Amino acid sequence: MSSPPSVWHPGEHALQSRSGVAERMAEVGARVVRAFMPDQHREFFAQLPLLYAATLDRQGQPWASVLAGPPGFVQSPAPDLLRIRAAALPHDPWRQHLAPGAPIGLLGLQAHTRRRNRMNGRVASMTAADLAVRVGQSFGNCPKYIQPREAVYTEASAPAAVRVLGELDAATLRIVEAADTFFIATVHTQARDPADAAAGLDMSHRGGPAGFVRLQHDGSLLVPDYVGNSFFATYGNLQLEPRCGLLFIDFATGERLHIAALAEVLWQGPEVDALPGALRALRLQVLQVTHLTGGLPLLFREVLASAP
Repeated sequence: MSSPPSVWHPGEHALQSRSGVAERMAEVGARVVRAFMPDQHREFFAQLPLLYAATLDRQGQPWASVLAGPPGFVQSPAPDLLRIRAAALPHDPWRQHLAPGAPIGLLGLQAHTRRRNRMNGRVASMTAADLAVRVGQSFGNCPKYIQPREAVYTEASAPAAVRVLGELDAATLRIVEAADTFFIATVHTQARDPADAAAGLDMSHRGGPAGFVRLQHDGSLLVPDYVGNSFFATYGNLQLEPRCGLLFIDFATGERLHIAALAEVLWQGPEVDALPGALRALRLQVLQVTHLTGGLPLLFREVLASAP
């Protein structure tokens, strides 16, 4: 009798093996990574006023986006289907990369309760303001490193403006260096293969103390990687395809940075040693920065932190 296919692709498995957790993750993956959403995930997505999405452009570059709407703008009419009723925010790269059959990665995050669920899949159908996603993989994440702030849907208070840069400048670097949270979109190199459930896009959250993303002398960014759930979904993708998309949000002003970057995993060395608590690090070479102001129909309220 043949064994069921692994939920982990070769990049994820390689990092799990290097970290000595491959055997345990084979058991964990078979138990927690599903080809459908359990009812609690379906109900969770319907509560959210925002959703984070990973898309892929025609050149194979991943991009990270934020979607927003009144709670209920995301619904799950069936365990293997998620329906999103939201137009793209002004100048956001989201919808221009999508077509029926295209891969997409989604992250539902309720930061004030530290709940997060991830799903990757493919576009089943789309209209101007409606998108249906068929589930490829669905799984939950632990609450570590989530900064507790509540997102509230509201009308956008200012018109959107956009700047496209080749590197971080003073205004955009200020957002990066003050951040305690950012989001990263990564892709499995065979994301366009609909037969491979483990292949596709992933949208992930990264968090730490304010200032945990550090600017290096060469203009790259250095990000610590702390102990986590050992899935290595992000790092496994980067093992195979180093291009990634970053999203930084200034939660006070609503400014967003959509950054195209090239990632290198650092397992050891002085850079890693200089990051307290880091097991490894990402060096991110910035390729392009899109700086958006205005047009975000969300307010973020700081809440008191509770034990993780």
